[in-house]
Amino acid sequence: MFSVRRIRSTALVLGAVLLAYAGGVATGVVGTHGGDAQAAASSSSRGGEGVLDEAADRIASEAARPISRATLEQAALDGMLKALGDRWSHYFPPAEFASFTEGLEGRYSGVGAWLRTDDAGRVIVASVQKSTPAQAAGLMAGDRVVAVNGADLADASVLGVTTALRGPAGSTVSVTVERDGERHTLRIKRGELVSDDVMVSSLKGDIVVIRVSAFTRGVGRQVREAVAAAPPGAGIVLDLRADPGGLLTEAVEVASVFLDGGPVVSYQKRGQPMEVLDALGTGESADPLVVLVDGGTASAAEIVAAALQDRNRAVIVGSRTYGKGSVQEPTTLSDGSAIELTVGRYLTPSGKSIDGVGVEPDILVAPSLGAEAAEARAVQVLRGLVAANDASGLG
Repeated sequence: MFSVRRIRSTALVLGAVLLAYAGGVATGVVGTHGGDAQAAASSSSRGGEGVLDEAADRIASEAARPISRATLEQAALDGMLKALGDRWSHYFPPAEFASFTEGLEGRYSGVGAWLRTDDAGRVIVASVQKSTPAQAAGLMAGDRVVAVNGADLADASVLGVTTALRGPAGSTVSVTVERDGERHTLRIKRGELVSDDVMVSSLKGDIVVIRVSAFTRGVGRQVREAVAAAPPGAGIVLDLRADPGGLLTEAVEVASVFLDGGPVVSYQKRGQPMEVLDALGTGESADPLVVLVDGGTASAAEIVAAALQDRNRAVIVGSRTYGKGSVQEPTTLSDGSAIELTVGRYLTPSGKSIDGVGVEPDILVAPSLGAEAAEARAVQVLRGLVAANDASGLG
């Protein structure tokens, strides 16, 4: 039935506050909730529920072309969400929602690629994890996924493609991608994967590069440990390029590594007061810091970059970020599926919205110059900051 009573009355806990990019979907999430029995009863008394059920009964029993009740329910949900005119509001079938939550934990069985949508709403590869089946098979960032195991997924959602890519470790999946106008079919053997989302490297000892590929659970702790292990006075490049986002709790934790308290991000839901999330504890607020971004830097990653920029804690280098600053809230339904609605917009510490705008770097490096040029510019800027920091301590 289409009754709103199908919504669970208990909350699904995905963490205190989420900015979910499970399986690669760029989507900001604040909490989850179940249904409200009183609201459901009120809806029923108004007769809205009866109209939907009456129409579904008539279609299922009398339409010339047979159609299942499940198909009608799916169409009704899709239609209601489409009426919002919001690209970030979704219905997730049970398997997709399970994939959503699994990806946030950083452990899954799949190929090792993060996905997102491009400006045209098509699913593309945002990034490929190192030493994974996807990398071994030649999958590349920027590839547009058009089919999986022969099934046309050109118009599928990110989570739809993600679910198709997931499967038992050891099984093989055929992935057709479009690259530079040509189609390529790759056969990828799935593996049991742990997201290795923080990579640390050193450049001549005085510069540490911390690459964060996604904000899955535990990333904040790993970044904190990497900074604590850096040589005294070392400059840090926080590389957030092609980072599609993840858990907001982890984004706040990462920003907290470099801030001495104060605001990181705020958001406001309809009819509720503004909620401000502050940095946790006391971070390293003195060592020189450069944040490297590009057009694939999205969602939680943008929140970190914007917070550090607004708080004058870092120099942002690269190209304008993706511009995903809306807040979604998922609600679980009785069959394990979920609907996710946009309920607000995130604001930077200075009160700016990045939704549809992105974060403008302090030092722009044109994407056409390539990733190596952007990294070289970031290192150059950081070396200047390190030199200035050293000079300030001369007696």
